[in-house]
Amino acid sequence: MSLQPKGPGGRPGFATLSLDYPMSLGTFEKYDQAQKAVDVLSDNGFPVENCLIVGTELKQLERVTARLTWGRVALGGALSGLWLGLFVGLIFSLFSTTTSAFALLLATALWGVLFGLIWSLVGYAFTRGARDFSSVSQVVATKYEVFVEHKFAQQARDILAKANVYPAGTSSFGAPPAAAPGPGAPPPADRTDG
Repeated sequence: MSLQPKGPGGRPGFATLSLDYPMSLGTFEKYDQAQKAVDVLSDNGFPVENCLIVGTELKQLERVTARLTWGRVALGGALSGLWLGLFVGLIFSLFSTTTSAFALLLATALWGVLFGLIWSLVGYAFTRGARDFSSVSQVVATKYEVFVEHKFAQQARDILAKANVYPAGTSSFGAPPAAAPGPGAPPPADRTDG
């Protein structure tokens, strides 16, 4: 993965989410591992304001929570309308001196329930059973890449190597780990130059 340097005309306010010339320190399988790498850098006096953790290989998780029925839709709409009505009633009661606050709250709550009920049932009717379940979803990264400004990359690698913090699947920076010999493989030969 590469990140392009921020050029002229970049959006204001997004400077904190970019680096001028980023270099990758490596990819970690879990966010905690990437966070630990940056924490190790911080503990060793590294200027961590030059670091960026980027979640890569995004996937969406959707957890189905319940089956939707007309009753469940009506109840959900009525409850959300109740909260909206109470909120509006509280706002109105702050500025109204002609009626009692309780009567105003009760009236707006009832109107809210009615509005929420109708709105949710009409909306559900328009789906025509295309989505008869409720769910929650979240986008998560499957890998996390740590970037630093190019001028600090070697310093960061040295600090992490000294602390034995390496990217996933490596035992050093830039080289994959040596493959373990299979069963029945001869042991490595002892070389003596003499």
